[in-house]
Amino acid sequence: MSFLSKLNEELKIAIKSKNSLKLESLRAIKSAIILFKTSSDFQGKDLSIEQEIKLLQRLVKQRKESALIYRNQNRIDLAELEESQAVVIQSFLPKQISFDEIEKVVIEIIEEIKAQSMKDMGKVMAIANKKLSGKADGKTISMIVKNKLK
Repeated sequence: MSFLSKLNEELKIAIKSKNSLKLESLRAIKSAIILFKTSSDFQGKDLSIEQEIKLLQRLVKQRKESALIYRNQNRIDLAELEESQAVVIQSFLPKQISFDEIEKVVIEIIEEIKAQSMKDMGKVMAIANKKLSGKADGKTISMIVKNKLK
């Protein structure tokens, strides 16, 4: 089952169950897909798995950043809504791996390319982002690489 057909099925279920939170979240995903497909960056008929993951990660990141801003402005009700939507959107992403697993992969990459200082961070990050695409947050990967290359 393709991503778009799974999304449409989930939309139908959300409409029937009158789950407004899930419905809003799913509509946001569908809207982002449509916008991406109409952009000049899109080539082809369907989104690749990598494009789907990047799009979903961007939506989750936007929701988390918005929630943080709302919390700073003491708008807890809006922050909780954004966080709830982030959880719904995250359910479409591959399972995230733990901090320890990310650290293990980063250490393997550092040993593999014999990285020794911060000068090698770009090389390590490029490989790590490719290996951990969709499974780990870029911020977390970056933080681990910086700690290991001190």
